[in-house]
Amino acid sequence: MSWKEEYKSKLMSVEDVAKKVNSGDKIMSSAGCTAPVDIIEAICDRVDELENVGIISGLFIYPFKFFQSPKFLGRIDYTTFFYGPYARAYKSIGNTNINSVHLSNSHKAIIDFNANIFISDVSTPDENGYMYFGTMGGCLNWSGLKNATLKMLQVNKYQPKIKGVEHRIHISEVDFICEANREVPELPDAKITEIDEIIAKFIIPQIEDGSTLQLGIGALANAIGYNLGDKKNLSMHTEMLTDSLVHLIKEGVINGKQLTAFGLGKKSLYEFVENSDIQFAPFIQVNDVREIAKNDKMVSINSTLMVDLTAQVSSESIGHTQYSSTGGQLDFVRGAGLSKGGKSFLCLSSTLTDKEGNVKSKIVSSFPVGQIVTTPRTDAMYIVTEYGIADVYCKSIPDRVEALIAIAHPDFREALRADAIKNGIIKA
Repeated sequence: MSWKEEYKSKLMSVEDVAKKVNSGDKIMSSAGCTAPVDIIEAICDRVDELENVGIISGLFIYPFKFFQSPKFLGRIDYTTFFYGPYARAYKSIGNTNINSVHLSNSHKAIIDFNANIFISDVSTPDENGYMYFGTMGGCLNWSGLKNATLKMLQVNKYQPKIKGVEHRIHISEVDFICEANREVPELPDAKITEIDEIIAKFIIPQIEDGSTLQLGIGALANAIGYNLGDKKNLSMHTEMLTDSLVHLIKEGVINGKQLTAFGLGKKSLYEFVENSDIQFAPFIQVNDVREIAKNDKMVSINSTLMVDLTAQVSSESIGHTQYSSTGGQLDFVRGAGLSKGGKSFLCLSSTLTDKEGNVKSKIVSSFPVGQIVTTPRTDAMYIVTEYGIADVYCKSIPDRVEALIAIAHPDFREALRADAIKNGIIKA
């Protein structure tokens, strides 16, 4: 039987694919913009028939029905290894379980979930019968496939055919397929603020020609990435492929290594990857600290939420309230720290305004109760606000305190110093 004949023999409707799910099943879904929207929604439509079905994935960027109603609790429950915007928006429903895990170790979390069903959005087959996982499928899909006894795919003509490792699957390895053409969900550029631009101006001179870049998600990454046109011979070893990194590749600024775990951005990013030299690989490879450290002049740039005076860094919660996830921040902070000439920058605005209109410092003498430490003070290297760069790497506690007070908002420096003296962190 040819692969085309095999394809036809396994083809069924979206609804019939969803009917293969039974109570008690555990499902691993491809993440983000490669989640099979139509299959998942068809499973949700069967909520009254199902009990104790679990789905594990990450960074869903579609408002699935299971997010939005308590009727799904105990029937179709969701576990995520990265807390996304819709999980956050529907937090009060209570149907998202967060698995706090470094992305370098997320393969183990997926395997331990022991999913018996695997689902993903994929490209149309190539001439040899291979379907490609798109820009977010290669990072973890094969971890989900290890235990799955039922493999079901949604073929989508809009999913790009990517290059790399563990980035595709043959029709012979699949049990059932359906077809549902749907534009790949986009992540629009976040609006760059004046503070983002100021912080970018501090960091850009620190990036040498010949550096290897990792940029995080958000406006700050764009403020930096879109303004590196004067740099030469850059490479890319990054967890996330962003629109700004694609811009640097198109401009010839990044002309060396081009390695990423996943891509998320505008339609132009998805269209670009098919005819590019970008290599996609799983987190277990891309986020491996040892692999990151092999890049000389590794530069890691990420945003954070709060920093204390000893340089503990919190990037995923506000008190007990989950805001983001562990992700790969510490993987790249440590990898850059071990790289020859490497640098890691953790960036934040100096203040925030709360719901009552009160302005508060984001550099604090101590964290609020429940605040999560994402990057330990032992690993933090450069902390950046709109008031400058604090070099805290391997520094004494008093030196860290002085450096961080110097980049806090001027209105809070005196109080921070008084707190540090009161708490015995520095001397009067």
